[in-house]
Amino acid sequence: MAICITGGSSGLGRGIAERFARTGTDVFINYHANDAAADEAAAAVEAAGGVPHLVKADVGTAEGCAEVIGAVREKVDRLDQLVHGAAKAQTGSLLEMSSADLRESIAVNGIALVDLVREALPIMGEGSTVFYLSSRGARFVIPSYGSLGTAKALGEHTVRYLAREVASQGVRVMTVAPGAVDTAALRAMFPDTYEERLEAAAKANPMGRGVTVEDCAALVEMLSNPELTMVQGQTITADGGASL
Repeated sequence: MAICITGGSSGLGRGIAERFARTGTDVFINYHANDAAADEAAAAVEAAGGVPHLVKADVGTAEGCAEVIGAVREKVDRLDQLVHGAAKAQTGSLLEMSSADLRESIAVNGIALVDLVREALPIMGEGSTVFYLSSRGARFVIPSYGSLGTAKALGEHTVRYLAREVASQGVRVMTVAPGAVDTAALRAMFPDTYEERLEAAAKANPMGRGVTVEDCAALVEMLSNPELTMVQGQTITADGGASL
């Protein structure tokens, strides 16, 4: 089996990489800048029995997406799972941030999904699954989260269109949207308030705790089961019922 994860060196991406790491599994970990984090993720995958492959590239560009999938195609003939988890973490008002920053966020979080699927489709087939990692901010307004929220809303709707386009090939596309999770991205976006945000989210959760990386990774693993053929183009939320 082979899985490719953009933004796979930390946070949800790394959690999914470790979850899928088992003997003989090729785990392609894409990352943009942090070599140390990528090395740690690769070591964790190897320790779990998987075969890690690091791919340093910027998926905010079409060339970067082609580079990532090109690295996959050099090693394997089939890609079973493609997970798009890369994100540009930045906070602030939409009207106050630069146009360049906003456009980069939308490119990385939204448009890249199309480029990745276009490149990967020739080595995907019956039973392969594409996952887009989203968040509550795609459907609800979260203060200072506009660049990510709008980009992820675009990504979620892109999933629906792609699902219709690739279904005839036996490929599924879906969104996994967890609640607030303690990740490096969240800490980078809200360095002074992330602890308060996580604590508040946990207290408000009907399940009595916050959402974890493991919760999200477990959901992705379950949905990757090829027997779930008719689960297609959906947004699956893992938030303990907080959004109800």
